[in-house]
Amino acid sequence: MLRVALTALIILSMTLPTLAASSKIYVWRNANGDLVYSDSPKPGKEDIAEEIEITEKNTIISNVDTSILTPTPRVVAEDYQVAISQPEDHATIRDNSGSIYISGRVAPVFKRGFKVRLVFNGEVHGEPQTRSVFILRDVDRGEHKIKLELLNNQGKVIASSKQRTVYLHRARVN
Repeated sequence: MLRVALTALIILSMTLPTLAASSKIYVWRNANGDLVYSDSPKPGKEDIAEEIEITEKNTIISNVDTSILTPTPRVVAEDYQVAISQPEDHATIRDNSGSIYISGRVAPVFKRGFKVRLVFNGEVHGEPQTRSVFILRDVDRGEHKIKLELLNNQGKVIASSKQRTVYLHRARVN
């Protein structure tokens, strides 16, 4: 029984495209003189409708090149950048308390779990933090090198700023 049903299904699936391709199209003029196309002749006036023979099959050709589409998503490598926005390179900071304010920016997006650390005069200064603003207190006068580093969730450096040189001027009272 199953074999008979399966055979009938296969034969039917092979003949359906042939039946669809051999459908008839009729054309006639309406009361206004316009051409009317239909898949059945005009009811009651079959002798007025004219049957049109179609020799070509309708084919749809896509104009979209799908060869460039990939079935697996691509991994987009995010190119992080960190930069010092304040103070300017080779700036002289005049502060008798010895305070230096350092501000940076991270691009494209500061993700959760990322941290910024300050490298001051070649050494890591303090703990990495989730903000890119640092305040240094009681810094000695003279030349200082500052740099910011962006750390990912595992503590790996994924971006670092260009090193900047700043000069701290503290007036002395003799």
